[in-house]
Amino acid sequence: MTRQTTQRAFAKLNLSLDVLARRPDGYHDLRSVMQSVDLCDEVDITITDTPKIRVRTDRPDLPTDCENLAGKAAKLFLERTGLSGELGAEIYITKRIPDRAGLAGGSSDAASVLRAMDALLNTNLTDRELYDMCLSLGSDVPFCLYGGTALAEGRGEVLTDLPPFPDCGMLIVKPDFSVSTPVLFTELDKRGFVNSTNTDALLNALLSDHVKRGSEWVLGPLGNVFKEALPPLQRGVVEGVESALLNSGAAFVTMTGTGSAVFGVFPTLADARETDLTSFGTTFAVCPVKKLQR
Repeated sequence: MTRQTTQRAFAKLNLSLDVLARRPDGYHDLRSVMQSVDLCDEVDITITDTPKIRVRTDRPDLPTDCENLAGKAAKLFLERTGLSGELGAEIYITKRIPDRAGLAGGSSDAASVLRAMDALLNTNLTDRELYDMCLSLGSDVPFCLYGGTALAEGRGEVLTDLPPFPDCGMLIVKPDFSVSTPVLFTELDKRGFVNSTNTDALLNALLSDHVKRGSEWVLGPLGNVFKEALPPLQRGVVEGVESALLNSGAAFVTMTGTGSAVFGVFPTLADARETDLTSFGTTFAVCPVKKLQR
């Protein structure tokens, strides 16, 4: 039996993000088009005969072992499959996805661990069984299991596959600040909820193949309701990055998740790579990734 494998854990972008209402359970109903991109962490997983989970990363500031979401995923997998008393796992994560950026790095690492352990241990879990594990770890983890392009609803866990986003380049800019997700949700609760049309417009464009016609983009603007909930100083930084992306040739721009990363859509990867916005933060030129297959 193969005991070791390496998985790529792809980052996630919210091409649109609307918050509809706060639910009785305290969560919020969301509506978002999510897209995986080829910025990725590398997750090395080794199955061991010692029933212990060990997680390390190349980032000393990140949690280890079962304090890390990848470690929680490994522990959950072994518990759900009845193997927790027999086997363990050693996980090493090479981080490339910045944390606290709205890019789902930790969620993607966790999903990669579940995929890898199912393959290494020949447990042949159903998609539903893997999905249920993902959902118990976090709202973004189910999408990160297979990625691609999808409509996410509920608290992000109700997924509908969509036609792939057209080939293009995207430039992600991560400003030098992070955002508190609970604080932004609290701010939205104070403001009340506005039913925007960001996601509906994008969804209609994808389903009708009206995102791009030849080399011309015909999709309407992208959007993220969390931008307006940012503190004024941070919102100003995000808007400055958006303006710089548009002035550099991006067809569309928006913030992903609750931020602080912002991205722009360019005609090609070469266009994204040739755009120098390092004065605004750390940058990553990426391409969309199609849905992973089991």
